[in-house]
Amino acid sequence: MTPNIGITESINPATRDIDTLPTRRIVAAIAAEDALVVPAVAAVGDAIAQLADIVVERIRRGGQLIYAGAGTSGRLGALDAAECPPTFGTDPAQVLALIAGGPAALSQAIEGAEDSAEQGARDVAALDVGPDDVLLGIAASGATPYVLGAVAEARRRGAFAAGLVCTNPSPLAEAVELAIAPIVGPEVIAGSTRMKAGTAEKLVLNALSTTVMIRLGKIFGNLMVDLRPTNAKLRRRATRIIAAATGLDLDTAQRLLDAAGGEVKTAIVAALAGVDADEARRRLMAGEGFVRRTLGEKA
Repeated sequence: MTPNIGITESINPATRDIDTLPTRRIVAAIAAEDALVVPAVAAVGDAIAQLADIVVERIRRGGQLIYAGAGTSGRLGALDAAECPPTFGTDPAQVLALIAGGPAALSQAIEGAEDSAEQGARDVAALDVGPDDVLLGIAASGATPYVLGAVAEARRRGAFAAGLVCTNPSPLAEAVELAIAPIVGPEVIAGSTRMKAGTAEKLVLNALSTTVMIRLGKIFGNLMVDLRPTNAKLRRRATRIIAAATGLDLDTAQRLLDAAGGEVKTAIVAALAGVDADEARRRLMAGEGFVRRTLGEKA
């Protein structure tokens, strides 16, 4: 089935009579539509990769990645930004999120907040966005005034502006330098873009931020070696990561983590290079934080 490329509020003929179906068939109908999302995201992989390379280059210059959205789109941006520090050990200021209506909109609908392009511009200005930064406007419909205002202000300040949208064409795609547009077609419930469009946005953001962090040396193999073990669960995970990377038992991995002051990368390099934690840190710094490069392997 080929998704329609129309507006996100269009009627889905496959679910026109969903209210007449028994419960199990309702669930099946929703799942069948959700199955269209992954191919739609895979189809825009080139654009995601292009944006990832731009973000890496700007972050290396000291810039930021900033998401801007409203409603579901804004909350998904905020979720992705919030998960970067514990997962990848990033500075909280490195990946940020703006949402129409401010922090209160994370847990409740703030009606009308998305209608202000002026507020979008003010929120970008408040971050002092500049040429080293990247702003990704997120709007399933591609027409949210708050997002369009944020994009316009970011571009005025010299930042690179990209857009994530689930319809084509759209005002957002026309307003940015790079558009990522996974076309998932009409929703199961007309206009409920928290569904397929929201899932597509989440997948794109996952792919974008994870790719950026891999390119910045935050991953060794497929292990989260910049993980911050800030609670008991994460401490256990950090220990398992060290054990997996080094082939050591968990008790030895735990001792290495303690000796490294909770720094997973440091513990791994210390074990694999046969040096103490201080020397491991020095080598990591020389290797720009890449474990493979530090160990003399091809990164």
